[in-house]
Amino acid sequence: MTSSVRGAQLARLLGQWHALPGRHRRPDYAALAAAVRGLLSDGRLPLGVRLPAERELAEALGISRTTVSAAYRALRETAHLTSRRGAGSWTTLPQGHRVATSGLWAAGDDGDVIDLGVAASPAPDELIGAARAAADDLPRYLGSAGYHPTGLVELREAVADDYTARGVATSAEQILITAGTQQALDLVLRLSVPAGAPVLVESPTYPNALAALSARRARISTHGLDAATGWDGELLLGALRQGRPRVAYVIPEFQNPTGHLMDAALRERLVATAHTAGTELIVDESFVDLSLDGAEMPPPVAVFDRHSRVVSIGGMSKAYWGGLRIGWVRASAPLVQRLAAIRVGVDMASPVLEQLVAVRLLAQAPQIVAARRAQLRGRRDALLGALRDHLPEWTVTVPAGGVMLWAELDGPISSALSRAAEDVGVRLAPGPRFGLDGTLERFLRLPFALDEETLTEAVKRIASVRYDLDRGARPTWRAPAVIA
Repeated sequence: MTSSVRGAQLARLLGQWHALPGRHRRPDYAALAAAVRGLLSDGRLPLGVRLPAERELAEALGISRTTVSAAYRALRETAHLTSRRGAGSWTTLPQGHRVATSGLWAAGDDGDVIDLGVAASPAPDELIGAARAAADDLPRYLGSAGYHPTGLVELREAVADDYTARGVATSAEQILITAGTQQALDLVLRLSVPAGAPVLVESPTYPNALAALSARRARISTHGLDAATGWDGELLLGALRQGRPRVAYVIPEFQNPTGHLMDAALRERLVATAHTAGTELIVDESFVDLSLDGAEMPPPVAVFDRHSRVVSIGGMSKAYWGGLRIGWVRASAPLVQRLAAIRVGVDMASPVLEQLVAVRLLAQAPQIVAARRAQLRGRRDALLGALRDHLPEWTVTVPAGGVMLWAELDGPISSALSRAAEDVGVRLAPGPRFGLDGTLERFLRLPFALDEETLTEAVKRIASVRYDLDRGARPTWRAPAVIA
């Protein structure tokens, strides 16, 4: 069954479509068509969705039906819309294009693309040795069926020991090993968020968390973070008291995408307020290992938990390697058992060999994490320098850790800039992907996981198309190259 979007819903997604760069140099229908393409390119408007009838959209936007008709015709000409008499019009993509974490690209051209849509680093040098050692450990497990829904005991113990070292006493029974942090979040949501339940998230926040919440059909409300200062404690706690959400999802360590670090005082108040409001806190600690400037880290949010209101999730994707797909949940032992029961119906258990690799890597954590921090520190500073040189109009608050910058642009151009950057081989994640309602067009997430030379080249390319936007260049949609 094809889903559909109503006129008012599409109008809300389009936002200030008539105010995009170059708008005054183009007819209304062309600007509207470009805005719809933008929604498709950054994933806010799914494929295969039936668009509203021309009259309905015209009324929602307060424009003439002739303008909407011309925009739909333009979208059909570029293969972004397919129409059939009596059946309506639904969203498509030009032949050979596909959607990634942000934007469109043709199959086969990835080799020349600088991907700034993913905030993850390549594997550390120690991974090969860890994998070989893990293979030597594997015979111990070959006599069993190999299913360990909660994870291998030795890996759970290693993760628990790390929590204990950070100040929150933890046993192996409180740890569930998952296939990455995203699965950890998904399992917790399956247990804690029934359809229609109210959930509070930060804005901006991690796009895949929003996707997971949408899949649960949660009623999402947001607490806005200031780009320069982060959380407003009174507003955040007020949102908990007034909304009493079933769950609140927060990223207190080097928040994705802003890079802010929540202080200890707010963490303590957050837990106390959540208990009063009857709210479960899901605390995403994906970036907790990546303090870059030597500042003392606040204690884990779970330190302040006295009523089993805090569920912590984390993993090895950011400090180690995303391809390892090792994550975890830290919660009360009974909750871990309930999550394991749900997990059996999803994928049974994590692969034994990958867990053994993780055990070996965690044993070398001090040197691996120290090297990763030094690497990211140099790359962050190189990216900041390139932005100062080539895009001085942009504003960036320097994060003390993590793997990304949250740049405030010199206009509401994030989606338009991301589309234009594809033409010069740079893939970006535009600001609206990190929110719910099509706002955040003045912001852009810029990871610094790639090497310094590549980051500098990416900024140069972005700067070149940024200035082209002011000249109102009309976007083109190219056919993919033939690959033989």
